[in-house]
Amino acid sequence: DDDIFSSAFCENSEKLINVHLFALAAKYHSLSSLGVCTPLEDVLEALKGNSEGATGIKPDEFMNNKKSHEVQVMSELVDSIANYCGIKQVIDIGSGKGYLSSFLSMQYNLKVYGIDSSSSNTNGAHERNRKLKKHWRAYQSRGRESLKSQTLEKANNRPVESKIKCKTISEELLNNANSLQNQDQVILQDLVPSCGFTEMATPATSTETEADLVTGTQSHETKLSEEVLAILNVLSADAVEGFSSFHNNCGELCEEEKVQRKMTSLKTKARKSSESNLYFPLTSCITAETELNDIITDLEDCMMVGLHTCGDLAANTLRIFTAKPEIKAVCSVGCCYHLLSEQFENQEECHDQVWGFPMCQYLKDKGWCCGRNARMSACLALERVAVGQMLPTESLFYRAVLQVIIEEIYGVTKSDRHVGKTFSKSSSFIDYVRRSLKKLELDDSKLPDSCIMDYYEKYKHRMNELEAFNMLKVVLAPCIEVLILLDRLCYLKEQENIAWSGLVKLFDPVKSPRCYAVIALKNQSC
Repeated sequence: DDDIFSSAFCENSEKLINVHLFALAAKYHSLSSLGVCTPLEDVLEALKGNSEGATGIKPDEFMNNKKSHEVQVMSELVDSIANYCGIKQVIDIGSGKGYLSSFLSMQYNLKVYGIDSSSSNTNGAHERNRKLKKHWRAYQSRGRESLKSQTLEKANNRPVESKIKCKTISEELLNNANSLQNQDQVILQDLVPSCGFTEMATPATSTETEADLVTGTQSHETKLSEEVLAILNVLSADAVEGFSSFHNNCGELCEEEKVQRKMTSLKTKARKSSESNLYFPLTSCITAETELNDIITDLEDCMMVGLHTCGDLAANTLRIFTAKPEIKAVCSVGCCYHLLSEQFENQEECHDQVWGFPMCQYLKDKGWCCGRNARMSACLALERVAVGQMLPTESLFYRAVLQVIIEEIYGVTKSDRHVGKTFSKSSSFIDYVRRSLKKLELDDSKLPDSCIMDYYEKYKHRMNELEAFNMLKVVLAPCIEVLILLDRLCYLKEQENIAWSGLVKLFDPVKSPRCYAVIALKNQSC
């Protein structure tokens, strides 16, 4: 009850007097307690996306644990939405170095355009593809070993009765089987050299095992070749050339006609395979007014995704989605709330500007404003603190004392420059202050070491207060995040062309604190 929670503060001074009640109120107003989220399992079930996932590359082979977790979960959901909507094109907004984009393309055979405003990120995406080529042989080797072990296991576990039945097979059928097997060996060796099938299929092997290898080779070769093509298509042309030269050095396949046969086989399979599994990194700054047709010439029915789109980019993603008829669905996970622009934060009227917050008409009518301090708090990670990953109290203390020094010594109360990650590079508080002043382009020669240490000694006894204050901010963080996310959801609910929209918790918040996705699907007629 709001009246009960309000008693956490003194009625006259408005100071916090009941921390426990404050914490309960904050928990009550978090997304997990409000009951407004749709469980991911329910969404996948409704989209018919709860079946066994695609086999192939595992993201943890070329990403860190956090990114691997995010990409694996989100890509499964995106693929389910794409299948439900009958689309094959995906636009990844704020794609960074292309972790999500490349995985969607390779694993799920989707045609992905990754758009990022930073050319260095786009170049990084190309570099990642180059590194993927280096790991290709290791992946190929694992596939070869898996194929061999599965076939051996299947041959060894077959009941004796089936072996007796296989001995009665006619000579003609056996010859046909051997012929098929030999054909499969040529194709399979082209894709996976030295996998051991020639040695296994010797005359001393039982006829049952021979027939079993024929059918097993066909099914596994088909599965493996699909995975081969998935990666070949996502890599640049020189990747295919490197793939080809690797096999040209392998024993019996050095002959020109077999090389020709191999390339013909690959090209034929590539033509038969869907041509949609491509990834195109692009550099462009996305705003609410961006015309996607100017960036993507072959724009078709598609969906937009964004994995930790920064600041206003998350809001603009939703605006573009509602405005463009080609975009049938959206799945957006925002971050960096402190970088959001707010319509009512400053008193100056800017009628033409598109703001990041608020989006929905309800909050606009109320002139709602969070403020930078609240938005900064929304970026904190309560779940991480709860499992013992404490806040960096010392670095926060350094930053707070530095601010006092800058205001009192230099008279600076606001600056466009940032200190950044100076703390991790500093050997002491004096070193931290001097490094920071240089970054802020302030003259540190007027500030002796003794003066710097005087400030440190003056405030060090208040470090516990600072820690307590920041813990209160952490407790309040989910409430502020709720306000921002519900604003985006309400904006979608206000649109007439939306068939369904919701908030879905995608990630483990300890691994990935910004774990909520805003998802929407348009009416099929739109």
